[in-house]
Amino acid sequence: MRRSFKALPDFPVADLRPLTTQVHGVDLHDDYGWLRAPNWQEAMREPDKLPVDIAAYLNAENAYYETAMADTIDLQDQLVKEMRGRIKEDDSSVAHKNGPYAYSTRFDDGAEYPIFIRTPQAGGKDQVVLNVNTQAAIHDYFDLGQTAISPDHKVLAWAADVNGSEFYRLSFRVVENGTDLDYHIADVGSVAWADGQTLFYVRADTNHKYNKVFRHTLGSDPADDVLVFSEDDARYDVDVYRQRSGAFVTILTGMNDENEISVIPTSDPTAAPVVIEPRTQGLEYDIDHQGDAFIIHTNADGAIDFKVMTAPVSAPSRANWVDLIAHEDGCRIVSTIVHKDWLIWIERRNALPRICYVARGQPIEVARVIAFDEQAYSLSGDPGLEYDTDMFRFTYTSPTTPSQVFDYDLSSGHQVLRKTQEIPSGHDPLDYVTVRTMAQSHDGAQVPVTILYHKDTPLNGAAPCLLYGYGSYGMSMPASFSSGRLSLVNRGFIYVIAHVRGGEEMGRNWYETSKFSGKPNTFHDFIAVAQHLIAERYTAPAQIVIQGGSAGGLLVGAALNMRPDLWAGAIADVPFVDVLTTILDETLPLTPGEWSQWGNPIASQQAFEDIHAYSPYDNVTPQDYPPILVTAGVSDPRVTYWEPAKWVARLRATKTDDNILMLRTNMTSGHFGKSGRFAALEDAARSYAFALKVTGR
Repeated sequence: MRRSFKALPDFPVADLRPLTTQVHGVDLHDDYGWLRAPNWQEAMREPDKLPVDIAAYLNAENAYYETAMADTIDLQDQLVKEMRGRIKEDDSSVAHKNGPYAYSTRFDDGAEYPIFIRTPQAGGKDQVVLNVNTQAAIHDYFDLGQTAISPDHKVLAWAADVNGSEFYRLSFRVVENGTDLDYHIADVGSVAWADGQTLFYVRADTNHKYNKVFRHTLGSDPADDVLVFSEDDARYDVDVYRQRSGAFVTILTGMNDENEISVIPTSDPTAAPVVIEPRTQGLEYDIDHQGDAFIIHTNADGAIDFKVMTAPVSAPSRANWVDLIAHEDGCRIVSTIVHKDWLIWIERRNALPRICYVARGQPIEVARVIAFDEQAYSLSGDPGLEYDTDMFRFTYTSPTTPSQVFDYDLSSGHQVLRKTQEIPSGHDPLDYVTVRTMAQSHDGAQVPVTILYHKDTPLNGAAPCLLYGYGSYGMSMPASFSSGRLSLVNRGFIYVIAHVRGGEEMGRNWYETSKFSGKPNTFHDFIAVAQHLIAERYTAPAQIVIQGGSAGGLLVGAALNMRPDLWAGAIADVPFVDVLTTILDETLPLTPGEWSQWGNPIASQQAFEDIHAYSPYDNVTPQDYPPILVTAGVSDPRVTYWEPAKWVARLRATKTDDNILMLRTNMTSGHFGKSGRFAALEDAARSYAFALKVTGR
């Protein structure tokens, strides 16, 4: 039964500072645009630089949240205690062999962060490569970025973000003595070693665009680093990585639906990058090196669900690409992994993944398959850095099954379970039920639904439900295990993942049909899942709490506007809700690359009308909304803090109910909330406490 969660009488009220702009002949009125700080880029790095009036409003909202949720403090503490009890405190990973060492991570009792260690394969003591706890101790926020050991195993390149802005500082740790070299490189994204002295890295500009590749010689002044590649197209971001074979450093530049790749031989790191195939509208590809060929995973020739091709290293352009694994409609080839003598690929059929592999030179028809029998599960490759090996590592998990790490011998088909995620407080998979069902959407599309509940939960329509969705960028939501969500399920909640259009669970078309003017399909799918759950008596309208983050927050915002009557409450984490304003602003670092998803409303009136019709901020109307919890982060470069802040201000001024509406802004972190494996539990506990409160549990 829904429990009343009413607004407190002293809720914050944002100032009205009206501003009207005209786009394509349409007047856009915005009373809350002032919440975007003029110095937002500076404030992202240093949150205390936020203008006084904006900081005062965000802090007032935070104080209101604390007062409104004060009666859940004991519950939150209990939830954190439960979730922490399911985490093995003194945990360690399965070691990966890499040259003369085996590398792994270890957590000590009570530690928030891992310790990277290595062990000589010839025998000897463990050696600490990097203790992240030591580095994080002096910061309120700490996120370890990329780590990369040099090919001679002497130096670890490691990067860290200390405020949530996703600007990472690169350092160099001499492993033998455990000290860093006396210089750093600011604003670094990905890195790739060519040899023991030469490193390539991508650097961001002041607008947070990772668009330049530099070559660095270890120990030299970074001011002397050589610019190797510069991307001038604002839609594109740049990444670098080392091929598993060790023969090439790869430069990948692209956006969501188009890219270009160049390679530099590690035997001659000063060589100019060689383009595999110049950028072509709509062409996506990635490469793996194997012997005298490149293995190419691509959507070329209309292969919407992708295929695999080969090309000679000596002549890698598209004119020389030859089919290796043919395209098959509805079978999405997700990725390829190449060893010296093996080709492995992960594909997805009917919303379930499987791993396929074949020996180099053998016909694809003799490929073997690794798959599992549960109704819903997740598989992911974890191949490590070894190239000349017959061993392939993968991880299996399901909503009821904690993660299991397997080593699989590709030559014999023999697999060994190397590790099962331990739940110290206890977990019996037989106590839980996972169901995969389908919900029919507004246009007849069948939407996959993953359902998890405790075996003792009655399916009579009375159970509360947390319904989660995302539905953007082709990101498929895995049907994986989460020890944290058991705190809801054990209290009688049914936990549901709606695999709505916008992901690729049902193939690439599942994504393509929710772009541009098709974006509302995502929202209709989500609502259809809720109606299906009600019809099948899993839950009832007064018992459904919806949750989504980032682009999933857009989904939540749209679902609130379209069918507010269906929901007992809503949790919108760093929600992308001011879509039209953001996609109209090409000065924001992520906007140009987003046009391939939503359309370009600057150039196209149709794109403008499409986005204007569903953008949650622009479609708030005078109607009753359920209780809502919204989160934001001042340092967030992905969904800037003012989007959720503006949305909350407009909702509060417009809606006709007296239900609670709360905005909680993390004033010292960004898109991903608190850092550390235990500190992050506090964010989950707040969300779960809200869900329990609004459903009367």
